Amino acid sequence: MRFQDASPDARAVVYAGIQADPLVARAAALLADATHDQRILARAVMNGMTTDPLGWQAMFPSLFGPGAPTDGPERQRSEAILAAALEVADRGEQVRSQVRGALVESITELLVRRRAGPGGTPLPAAAVRRERRILFDGVRAEIHPYDVTVETPGAAEAIDCKWGARGINADVLHQLDDARTYAADEDEKLAATIVVFDAERSCAVRLERQSAPHEGTRLIGLETLDRLARP
Repeated sequence: MRFQDASPDARAVVYAGIQADPLVARAAALLADATHDQRILARAVMNGMTTDPLGWQAMFPSLFGPGAPTDGPERQRSEAILAAALEVADRGEQVRSQVRGALVESITELLVRRRAGPGGTPLPAAAVRRERRILFDGVRAEIHPYDVTVETPGAAEAIDCKWGARGINADVLHQLDDARTYAADEDEKLAATIVVFDAERSCAVRLERQSAPHEGTRLIGLETLDRLARP
């Protein structure tokens, strides 16, 4: 089993530009440290139904209501998340969709980098990568790279990231399960994970409708995002 950079095709060039958008980095940094309610706020706003900030504040009393903090770091983070989410919502539909996808990948990378390596030391910077392919001897390589990979011996991981439960499909599940199976055939350990910025119940309903194998694939949803920071 070995890892390889994705081919620098047109898709990779376009997506690299989206990933480099300062808005993606700013929103990802905020959401990596956010509470569950703050992440729900971000998801709701970024769907683009309305860009009225007062309306969103009224819909989230736990963050902006009379009983919520009026100052301090939590209130500042809530306001910053709302502002960033409104910027995403204000983009056109196609751009908004691309930014949201890049955002989930960035959050995933940030949280995975917080894992402790052997002996409690931080993971090396080169151990967590984006847009990488996983190659196996005698097996045709997948066209689409994995969104995030953890490339450490004995604790390797292939992670696919989705904005919503609708992104869970047979192709994604087959690719993750195949990689895990091929690794096992080579006596290598490879964890397969799908990260979805959506409610776990929605993801579970979607998974139940899929015939592709997914028993060996770990699901991370909105409620359990912080598990990505654990080894």
